Amino acid sequence: MAGSQDTVSESQNVGTGAERDWQTRLEVFSKSDFARSFPYWFIPFSIMGLGVYGGIGYNTLISLTDYEGFNEGPDFSPGNLDLEMYVQTVNDPWVWTTGKNTFVLLIVFTTVTMVLGLFLAVMLDRGIRYKEKIQTVYLLPMALSFVVTAQFWLWMYNVNNGLINLLLGAVGLGPYNWIGDPSLVLGAVIFALIWQFSGYAMVVFLAGLQSIPDDQFEAAQVDGASVLRTYWRVIIPQLKSSSVSAAVVLVIFALKAFTFLFSMFGQYRVPKGTDILATLMVREAFKLQNWAYAAAIATILLLMALAVIAPYLHYQHKQGSL
Repeated sequence: MAGSQDTVSESQNVGTGAERDWQTRLEVFSKSDFARSFPYWFIPFSIMGLGVYGGIGYNTLISLTDYEGFNEGPDFSPGNLDLEMYVQTVNDPWVWTTGKNTFVLLIVFTTVTMVLGLFLAVMLDRGIRYKEKIQTVYLLPMALSFVVTAQFWLWMYNVNNGLINLLLGAVGLGPYNWIGDPSLVLGAVIFALIWQFSGYAMVVFLAGLQSIPDDQFEAAQVDGASVLRTYWRVIIPQLKSSSVSAAVVLVIFALKAFTFLFSMFGQYRVPKGTDILATLMVREAFKLQNWAYAAAIATILLLMALAVIAPYLHYQHKQGSL
């Protein structure tokens, strides 16, 4: 009997010790920053999760169905989920045309904007005359919305009385139908977007240049290196972080150029030469009521954006910035 009582007593002590351990853990957890901040971040996090990530998930499910409109809800039963819409997307020649336009817009816009922004940043870093005025002029377009910019460039590109054709006419050239000629319209759109966002690239690179100690530039000058060689071999290689940050943001803006095109050309009238995946997606959804097909295009755009953002986040994590 005594042995059995000792066994029961030991088991009770073990149980009591486990309960105390859990109580200690709960007490520590309740005092942690995570638990104390829970009431402040949980509600906005839930709203964002439902509105953003829930919407992304719902769109992905729609892209796996044959949903065509609001007359009846999409069928998410396992037997109705397939990749048919993605097969149609891959086999659609128009998707390839808009995809090519999207790729050209993305590459040319991002590259030229970064090069121009870097050039302006170097000029400002060198302390050229009227530095403040030049910085203001190039930053001003960033404050404008896509709608305002589109209307401004509609006037600039006007065939009869646009400023660009008037200037070309003064030297015996033109006029050119910048937004009516399929061979010119994509270049005209890219030029307008470069005008709007070169100021952003300039600011990013200027911040990077100003973070580099002047001693490096002075040391290179003492060694006999020219200004151009100093920037090319010493200064610009240290702008890797600024270049990555600027490139990611500019690529995202290029993928979101729908607002600019929609404002410039009107509803569903984007010309073939500048039709991109985003405008095709909206046209398929709201004009043709091909919701599942539009959802598949939207998912492809999301994957394109993730292909840019994911390596950037990985790079920032390796740098210790996340």
